[in-house]
Amino acid sequence: MFGIMSRVHPACLPIETLLAQCDVRHERRSGPGGQHRNKVATAVVLTHRPTGLRAEANECRSQADNQRQALRRLRLRLAVEIRSTSLDKEPSALWRSRVRGGRLAINPSHDDFPALLAEALDALIAAECDLAPAASWLEITATQLTRFLQLEPAAWRRLNDCRRQRGLRPLK
Repeated sequence: MFGIMSRVHPACLPIETLLAQCDVRHERRSGPGGQHRNKVATAVVLTHRPTGLRAEANECRSQADNQRQALRRLRLRLAVEIRSTSLDKEPSALWRSRVRGGRLAINPSHDDFPALLAEALDALIAAECDLAPAASWLEITATQLTRFLQLEPAAWRRLNDCRRQRGLRPLK
């Protein structure tokens, strides 16, 4: 599923806006978690209506914690699987705020990570999955871009699938 979306990538949307675009289901799940695990519907399943992508979380006993985790997973899936139609002439203000001296500074657990991942993947697709021109546009080195993408295994697989489709060798 390699869809095309409008100008604002859904992984970049504020949480409230993204939640408004989702169907939210609360379920009971079995598994570890104590005697109250199966008595309360703490599992959260989010379905993003515009794309049909789903994410869920059920590892916590708190419904609120599970909702936060499901939202994070959904934003990551959106970042990996949905592509924006066009790039600006330069990277976003968010991206530029994270680049210092040609180095990208972001922790994968940070809330901005999915939005930055989406922008990096959009740049790569625009560059025919060639790291050098994408990294140049993003104002970082190809090594920095590689390290960033390796932080999210699904993005790394997506990049290598794209490279194979275009006759380029996969990256290790």
